Amino acid sequence: MSASSIPSFAGDASPYGGGDPYADYRAADFPFTQYADLADRRLGAGVVAANDEFFADRENLLKPEPAEFDPEHFGHKGKIMDGWETRRRRGASAERPHPTDEDHDWALVRLGAPGVVRGIVVDTAHFRGNYPQAVSIEGASVAGSPSPEELLGDDVKWTTLVPRTAVGGHAANGFAVDVEQRFTHLRVNQHPDGGIARLRVHGEVVPDPAWLGALGTFDLVALENGGQVEDASDRFYSPATNTVQPGRSRKMDDGWETRRRRDKGNDWIRYQLAGHSEIRAVEIDTAYLKGNSAGWAALSVRDGAEGEWRGVLPRTRLQPDTNHRFVLEAPAVGTHVRIDIYPDGGISRLRLFGSLTEQGAARLTARHQELGG
Repeated sequence: MSASSIPSFAGDASPYGGGDPYADYRAADFPFTQYADLADRRLGAGVVAANDEFFADRENLLKPEPAEFDPEHFGHKGKIMDGWETRRRRGASAERPHPTDEDHDWALVRLGAPGVVRGIVVDTAHFRGNYPQAVSIEGASVAGSPSPEELLGDDVKWTTLVPRTAVGGHAANGFAVDVEQRFTHLRVNQHPDGGIARLRVHGEVVPDPAWLGALGTFDLVALENGGQVEDASDRFYSPATNTVQPGRSRKMDDGWETRRRRDKGNDWIRYQLAGHSEIRAVEIDTAYLKGNSAGWAALSVRDGAEGEWRGVLPRTRLQPDTNHRFVLEAPAVGTHVRIDIYPDGGISRLRLFGSLTEQGAARLTARHQELGG
């Protein structure tokens, strides 16, 4: 089996009884959520097609914020839900009024960053009696920018990531995935019909080495290029992965902010780069962090998971709401980077500009090929 439900939330939730709509929401801590969301709109993900979206638009699936619920929000087609919702399926005749076992609705999702999927969350928040009986999810790897018609063609190979599995209403239904392949698109199926509020696809970005090679110099720690956060000292206000998202921060919670320290320690984030790299320039941005930006920052690099940390940027004063740029005197070579902030606070973005070494490019190309890219 390629996926397992962790845990299973079977059956309806209670009808909405007023008050906080999330009060009886069913969720769990899934073991794969430390990975980036490959279906994040900020990375360029999109829902490119669906066979039906009568009650609620397919694009709602990838909205970054939690689904909202307004019990008084109705339109000409009925209750307006913050998710993707299809009409009720019917059978072929009065004698056969029920849909068949094969009947289902589907949506095609383009991942913002192609990669290996480690886990998927199918969130049915606020869908209490109108969620699907079961879901299944498939993945495909298609080069370029295929149209919906091309994705649905007979020559596209779809691999099962989540077999047909019962889900629960008003719940975060999590599925661990164990398929070592690089995927660019998903096909989300709901059996036989119903609604899904949000879709989250957690995994490891696997960039195209030909594209990075053509760029030459690029951001070695950016999510879209295969960089990732390995660990952080504190994630109290916002996730450390925000620091390697595309673009500049647009508001305070679009960066990384820690709680206030009451000891003599400091906070930090550890990153894995896109590959073995030469770093030549650094940007540390504190955009929108004004009274809560980090006071100072230092940067270290190491070569290999067990290598020794070497200082790249000494402890340097940071200004609030400012993008700080540093050109290194000599390239810093390695695979991992750590930023330490003193004593606490936050940064919005970290950019490390440089290029892959010959060793790094060769390893990335080999992995890309191994994963079917």
